[in-house]
Amino acid sequence: MTEPSAYELDAWHNIQLFKGRPLSRGMRSVGEQVANGASKLNERATEYLETHPSAQSAVSRGQQMVAKGVRTIGSGARRTADVIPNGLSDWGGAVFGSARSTMGRISRVGLSPSGVVKKHKKRGHDVKSLADVRRLDLEHLDAVRGRGANWAYPIIAAASGGVAGVLISGGEGTIVASAGASAAPSGAVIAGAFLGDAAVVLGLASRCVGEVSLLYGYDPEDPAEKLFVMSVVNAGTAMSAGAKTAALSDISRLTQALFRGKTWAVLDKSLVSQVSQQFATAFGKRLTKQGLGKVVPAWGVFVGITLNWATLESILDVANNEYRKRFLLEKYPHLNTGEASPSFTDVVADDADEAISVINEIVEAGGPDLH
Repeated sequence: MTEPSAYELDAWHNIQLFKGRPLSRGMRSVGEQVANGASKLNERATEYLETHPSAQSAVSRGQQMVAKGVRTIGSGARRTADVIPNGLSDWGGAVFGSARSTMGRISRVGLSPSGVVKKHKKRGHDVKSLADVRRLDLEHLDAVRGRGANWAYPIIAAASGGVAGVLISGGEGTIVASAGASAAPSGAVIAGAFLGDAAVVLGLASRCVGEVSLLYGYDPEDPAEKLFVMSVVNAGTAMSAGAKTAALSDISRLTQALFRGKTWAVLDKSLVSQVSQQFATAFGKRLTKQGLGKVVPAWGVFVGITLNWATLESILDVANNEYRKRFLLEKYPHLNTGEASPSFTDVVADDADEAISVINEIVEAGGPDLH
């Protein structure tokens, strides 16, 4: 039996220790923290004014405006949670579907197996097809990839998040300054900004994971591979213990199914498209819950930038880890001696995240049951 090189053994060890970047994990929870903070501030201000009638008459007009603005912030953040899920299935469904389709086409531009094969040939590697890449030493793949790749994805996502933050929060403190709900962006503007941003993030996520899959010898245009790409994006954006467990379980089952050569005859384009649509809808809802802080004036832009940057960074980290793991397991099956159940210490409450299972969506669409 072929044994892994020293480089590959070291990589396998690092894969087992993977926890994600602490800074990114903290940045991704900022949206919920800001939204919760605004909501609590609203509750405290309302409670104080209700229990101290004299204070209401004593405060100046400016103070009343601020208190009223606080109420608007708190209600606005929570109102958004109800606006978007309905929009995704009704008006927003068409908007999100169109934006997602456009971003999907853009995300595939420039990604080709032949390009990866050419890069390896330039370095003198014996590669004639993408499948040959999976027979090389992991060190050769890392050399072709380089260290400066993928910075563009978090940067573009952050820019999109910043624009969404401006649109959703209504600009720099306009709600507080005007102290009226009429100053808040309309439901259509809020929904459109959230859905558009989610489409951009999903498109960027699909492209960056597709790029990683090609680097390790897997074609992201293959129907089965598209499902694996979705499962990686799912794991990279999950924040609650339940959502992370479901996502990592999907990856593990898909890895085993692909390795064992499961029959994918029923996995036609129609089924993959159906699963993709279901996943995209759930993904949009998840990003909305995680980004409620975008509603808060002044903070909205900050939340949009930091959340989107950290989200793409997290997806890239998970993609690198999971594709490296899959690459090594296919070459050296004996490495799979059983993995310990992951423990999560940096999670949000389950009701603050949208649990997604690609495996379940495959079954619901009429595909093979991989449970």
